[in-house]
Amino acid sequence: MTIALPAATVPRPRFRDLLASEWLKLWSLRPTRWAFPLTALIVVGIGVNGALADYRNFPQYSEGVRENFVPTWALRDAFPVASAMVLMLIVGTLGALSVVNEYASGLIRTTMAAVPARRSLLSAKVLVVTGVTAVFGVAVVAVSFTVTQAILSGRGVSLSFGDPDVLPSLAASAALAPMSALVGLGFGVLLRHGAATVAVTALVLVLLPSFVGQEEAWTAAVKFALPLNAWQNLATVAPLHVPPPYTPSPTHSWVVLAVWPLLATAAALALVRRRDL
Repeated sequence: MTIALPAATVPRPRFRDLLASEWLKLWSLRPTRWAFPLTALIVVGIGVNGALADYRNFPQYSEGVRENFVPTWALRDAFPVASAMVLMLIVGTLGALSVVNEYASGLIRTTMAAVPARRSLLSAKVLVVTGVTAVFGVAVVAVSFTVTQAILSGRGVSLSFGDPDVLPSLAASAALAPMSALVGLGFGVLLRHGAATVAVTALVLVLLPSFVGQEEAWTAAVKFALPLNAWQNLATVAPLHVPPPYTPSPTHSWVVLAVWPLLATAAALALVRRRDL
């Protein structure tokens, strides 16, 4: 007598299982293991170099510069433009590699076959990438600020976390990391090619702002709709050299930093559902 047994059912993966899987995949990438410490070293090193230069040259500065050193120049030493560009470039590249490596290796097909819910899978990746890069951004900005201000304290021109304008500036700097990672991830889903994705990410985040002027209303609108320029408007205490009609508000700049990753994520979720692998 043959007894028919019910077919064994494989439990569907829960969302926390997807998060755990994406966590392992992110840290299994070889670039991830060296890029974060290398980025932190470069970012902090740039700030330290600027702070040491100001410490040495402070007695030779003009009276006007010395009077305005705090908070303007002290805050710039904490996280210079060069630090922001390095952070955006490397973290944006990591965000791109988190998805394009799966397309290149074919792992994405295996993953999607095991988890047909494509948007849930990509949402888990977005959350993991956002969480890791946000923590990294906060940590590296805090370390850079602490070290540079310790150097400047020898001249009595340092800042503390509680001083006016410090926390908003540092928050904008820390936000660059998750913003750049999600923009890179979005371009990765769109292009699905490593070199092209990295090139486009670098162009939009780092290179394009230097080619856009602010002499006309429309060029100023384009310029301050770019993440790097939005960050500069938030991180710089002294007024930017922008004609008054075109000066962006802090709210405008925060919206820019929020809209870029949101649009990149929304586009990626739409594409991954509708497009063939």
